[in-house]
Amino acid sequence: MRYLVGDLQGCCDAFDRLLAEIGFSPSRDHVLVLGDLVNRGPDSLGVLRRLRGLGGAATCLLGNHDLHLLAVAHGVRRPSRHDTLGQILDASDRDAWLDWLRARPLACLDSGWLCVHAGVVPAWTTADTLALAAEVQALLAGPELPAFLRVMYGNEPRRWREDLQGAERWRFVVNVLTRIRFCGADGTLEFDTKDGAAAAPPGFMPWYEVPARATADQPVAFGHWSTLGLINRPRLLAIDTGCVWGGQLTAVRVDDGRREVAQVACPQAQAPGA
Repeated sequence: MRYLVGDLQGCCDAFDRLLAEIGFSPSRDHVLVLGDLVNRGPDSLGVLRRLRGLGGAATCLLGNHDLHLLAVAHGVRRPSRHDTLGQILDASDRDAWLDWLRARPLACLDSGWLCVHAGVVPAWTTADTLALAAEVQALLAGPELPAFLRVMYGNEPRRWREDLQGAERWRFVVNVLTRIRFCGADGTLEFDTKDGAAAAPPGFMPWYEVPARATADQPVAFGHWSTLGLINRPRLLAIDTGCVWGGQLTAVRVDDGRREVAQVACPQAQAPGA
């Protein structure tokens, strides 16, 4: 059986309880975590240990908090007062954990679902999304990582162009795959609003509601946007249900045409909005 799981954010106990809830067996089942493995929760190192310990029974995408860990570890960003990354950063084998993390993908196809942390822009097809994700993954896994992290942050450009190159191209790809919530009909990104879909600023809408989106016929699963709550549509799954904020941790079975949702309640690790 194959399961998609929403943002863990260092909530290892909740993850263990969810695996028990679905009767997960590494010899039989597979779990795909949609990014934000670490940060804000109480046991980020425990999450990494659990996931790596599952070996080939787990696939883990990178989210914005995972990239933040890499940036902090390389001195590109300062830790936030809300970060809970000390266990990893202070570990004697931290380099091994960071190397494992930086080798994770930013997007993949699983059981017919295009899986990303945050979303896609209207112009990208499934093939585009996977190819662009692979470009950035190669940078993260290669010797260019420190230089890449130094140019990764920023909100510009806000609209995709085929001729984007270098830092602008990679930054846009990262922003889409790990940060997108709202965008305009022309694909212009909006980064200020973090509330639910009803809070769309004038001229913007949730990325998945843009008319003529190139992936409209492609089932897409994502996390990242906890204020949406669970969205369970025939071709759309949003499964960040706010575990770290005291919500739930969600798994959805997606193999063999099945759609089974399992959830466990989570203690609040941080206050919403922190």
